[in-house]
Amino acid sequence: MKKLALHWQILIGMTLGVLWGILASSLGLVDFTTDWVKPFGTIFINLLKLIAVPLVLVSLITGVSSLSDVSRLSRIGSKTIGIYLTTTVLAVMLGLVLVNVFEPGKAFSPEKREEFKQQFASATTAKSSDAAAVKEQGPLQPLIDIVPDNIFGALTNNGAMLQVIFFALLFGIALIMIPPDKAAPVNDFFEGVNLVILKIVDLIMKTAPYGVFALLAGLVVEFAGDDPGSAVELLLVLGYYCLVVITGLAIMIFAVYPFLVVFVGKTKYKDFFRAMFPAQMLAFSTSSSAATLPVTMECAEKELGVNREITSFVLPLGATINMDGTSLYQAVAAVFIAQAYGIDLDIMAQLGIVMTATLASIGAAAVPGAGTVMLVIVLQQAGIPVEGIALILAPDRILDMLRTTVNVTGDATVSLMVARTEGQLHPPTATAKV
Repeated sequence: MKKLALHWQILIGMTLGVLWGILASSLGLVDFTTDWVKPFGTIFINLLKLIAVPLVLVSLITGVSSLSDVSRLSRIGSKTIGIYLTTTVLAVMLGLVLVNVFEPGKAFSPEKREEFKQQFASATTAKSSDAAAVKEQGPLQPLIDIVPDNIFGALTNNGAMLQVIFFALLFGIALIMIPPDKAAPVNDFFEGVNLVILKIVDLIMKTAPYGVFALLAGLVVEFAGDDPGSAVELLLVLGYYCLVVITGLAIMIFAVYPFLVVFVGKTKYKDFFRAMFPAQMLAFSTSSSAATLPVTMECAEKELGVNREITSFVLPLGATINMDGTSLYQAVAAVFIAQAYGIDLDIMAQLGIVMTATLASIGAAAVPGAGTVMLVIVLQQAGIPVEGIALILAPDRILDMLRTTVNVTGDATVSLMVARTEGQLHPPTATAKV
């Protein structure tokens, strides 16, 4: 029997995971699922996190050193960051337009708002404390945080990915600047390590269908508990807000990115979508751009034909600073909460949201839930009651999965655009199966 392509295996695993979660909630198997099924999803996430930092370090060093010209690195870097910032601002503005047109916040009654505030009071306090710690930092603290005082400390912390990127860029630039005969052994070493890491990624991805099954099963029972109808009821109450967010995300992934892929990347969007589908499904399952990074890079190189010189630089950087989906969500959520509290935001306040959400997306960690912490900062900047975040915590996990899918798709789109403009596209080494 012909072997199914990876994305179909992942999709089947996701579907079975959801069905198992619903069945477990109905039959009283919530504790069994939490104790004996969900841990395998956690193990899968840990495997992806395990390889994320080594992959970023080695791929960036090999990618930068292969450029053999510092000026070329500067050109590719400025082009990449410029496109990332442009798409982020576009996403925030799209979110603001949608939330102002449909006004989902005005659908909440005062009684329902109070119910949510009480139900999620502890979670709201925790998010506010995290955001307060970030806000108390000086204006140049993000710049300070980029430069590690101990690279080995940064390598042991997945949240310090920017520091790893900084060191890898510095190391790669230094390799370019020393005599080629001295740099050759170092380049050969990292090329060999890179091959080993890519093989580890292949081995990990063989477990992906089982990992996403466990993740989704655990997520469903977490929402539903012993009453499978409670999760559905909760999502229905916030359905209007979710629909607005999802509409914005859909416009990004089915309109904005296709336009860029077709007219700048000179690639059929059907081919692009087919190539990136495994990465998109994994992003949806894990809600983590960083955890999905190994698969994103593999899909871009093998299925899209983007040169490793581009993917090893553009994609790790994008997983850290490019959060189009998260930025759009923050814009919608901030105005939604303001509407729910009866606060009218003028044009200057909403422009402030554009600026804050864009800058916050750069500093947001590429892990589940980070966008919520950054949302608190956006709310405080706009003068919106932080307590209102309780209104959106219930469906946030589902929306996090969707916006992470958009984030990863945006990263791949930019890598294709940069590769096309740099003449770094080649025939794919593998053909995506359907």
